[in-house]
Amino acid sequence: MKPLRLPPRLMRLFLLPVRYLRFFKRRLLRAVGYRGRTAWVSSPHCLAAFTDALHPEQPERITVIEQALKKSSLWTRLQKTDAPEVSDIQLARVHSRRYLADLENRLPTDNGVVKINEDTYLAHHTLNAARYAAGAVVKAVDMVMRKHAKNAFCAVRPPGHHAAADQASGFCFINNIAVGVMHAVAEYRLKRIAVIDFDLHHGDGTENIFAGDPRVLMLSSFEFPLYPFNGSETDAVRGDRHHIFNFPLQAGDGSAAFRYLVRAQWLPKLASFNPQMIFLSAGFDAHRDDDIGHLCLTEADFAWLTRKIVLIAERHAQGRIVSVLEGGYYLPSLAASAKAHIGALIQARGFKQWL
Repeated sequence: MKPLRLPPRLMRLFLLPVRYLRFFKRRLLRAVGYRGRTAWVSSPHCLAAFTDALHPEQPERITVIEQALKKSSLWTRLQKTDAPEVSDIQLARVHSRRYLADLENRLPTDNGVVKINEDTYLAHHTLNAARYAAGAVVKAVDMVMRKHAKNAFCAVRPPGHHAAADQASGFCFINNIAVGVMHAVAEYRLKRIAVIDFDLHHGDGTENIFAGDPRVLMLSSFEFPLYPFNGSETDAVRGDRHHIFNFPLQAGDGSAAFRYLVRAQWLPKLASFNPQMIFLSAGFDAHRDDDIGHLCLTEADFAWLTRKIVLIAERHAQGRIVSVLEGGYYLPSLAASAKAHIGALIQARGFKQWL
């Protein structure tokens, strides 16, 4: 027996009440002052152009994510928040004063550019954007800890996970994740914080900052060998870095290899650590369409991982997740991947307590 198929015109007639229902639902939520459970924290300062047109780290990286969300129902379900500028005290918990002063002193005027290393350039607006990027993560921590949001996504640039305590590298100047972690430690006295880095590249700056710190568990996956060409050491070689676990992937690895390491390694270690908060270094350049690397993940993998992390956070960390944009340079795959990731954050359980 063939399934019943209605004519297209009749189908549109049946779908019309559903569309009206969604419209009135959004209006009702606005009228009662509903704020989305997931915060979108960003700043116009992060859209400054401080590289040439051929550089992959462009302002469009943020705008394409926003446009993808606006084309779906997800944008209306986000709580949009402007990021403040990070304070000097918050920066000093992570970066040396000498390093920060050196960056300030090297700032060029007007349209000049200073080369820091092979792929990292300091322009007039770069450091200002970096300060607001770090400020976004601090703001996200405050919102989640004070229960103004269930979780948060920081749509920021420049990225941060290659920035060490006293060195800029890999497009990164301020380690946004590290600033947020230390803010959570200093202001909210958290003692167990997990950092999960799934960028294509190893988060060597974050590892450098938290090496030997038992309060921070760091789990990372990345392509190896690929910039910064480290992170493949065994636990024995790392010595005092006993809460840092690197899981290098090889060129060509895709969903099967990635999901296996998450199930076999990340989830058991997270559950055992019992984190009070989880930070995500959310890099989407491991997507198969992003030609900056050779891994073969898809947006479905990022959504799957996010749902797994959400479950761990619900069980151990009161749902507290702060996700921070890192890499992702092919704009179509970046937009699709970030949309899938944010959608999984939005669909976290516990809706009633956030109405």
